[in-house]
Amino acid sequence: MQIKTYNTLFIGKVLLDFPTLPSTNTHAIDLLAKSTPMEGTVISTPHQAAGKGQYGSSWESEAGKNITLSIILYPTFLAVRHQFMLNKAISLGVFDVLSHYLPADRISVKWPNDLYVDDHKIGGILIQNSLKGSKINSSVVGIGLNINQINFLSDAPNPTSFTLITGQSYPVEDLCLHLCKTIELRYLQLRNKKWESLDTDYLYSLYRLGEYAEFQEANAVKFQGKICGVAEDGKLEVEHKNTGKLKHYYFKEIKFVLE
Repeated sequence: MQIKTYNTLFIGKVLLDFPTLPSTNTHAIDLLAKSTPMEGTVISTPHQAAGKGQYGSSWESEAGKNITLSIILYPTFLAVRHQFMLNKAISLGVFDVLSHYLPADRISVKWPNDLYVDDHKIGGILIQNSLKGSKINSSVVGIGLNINQINFLSDAPNPTSFTLITGQSYPVEDLCLHLCKTIELRYLQLRNKKWESLDTDYLYSLYRLGEYAEFQEANAVKFQGKICGVAEDGKLEVEHKNTGKLKHYYFKEIKFVLE
């Protein structure tokens, strides 16, 4: 393990970089069980052997080509009922760094927390919260970003990367520092109760907001609908085209039908 220090306020001020790890999130959770790391401590590795995605899915990442890291946070100021605000802040932090290097009008946040360029996935976020009563006690924020990877071997339907989009290669270390800074700014917005700004920016960045598209419910029923917003508890608000009714969906209760 190598200990690094980024020139930030707190996110990345302590960075523990491992040659390889099964999962940065798992390592961060184990670290929290044994100690109280400084807020903003980052666990990173160029080779994540068993990366985790949402709901038990895996995250493919070629060794040395991408960003795979986890950030330890203590959002104790945030009530459990508002935990999706953390999701918004982190998603926007990743959106911000993508917008610096790639065409901003092609980037979006696919609810709840995938990062897309056009209709292709370039990154994902996995947030695992530890709760204490009605508050969040700690959070482990896992982030995977495809930077220089060209070939994807998994059955993921639509992966892309910085290199596939621009034809250029990028210094992963520099992007990692930039990512820590943009997430830090968004997390400070959250901590300082600038929620209206986060809400506005999240909606602005939302994939296919206000556009009719094909969706599939968990019971395999497909329908045409459009996203109208996201409720306070994180439910996706979708208007059904054939009935005009607005329905609310939790994670995994609905998905886009992508070609």
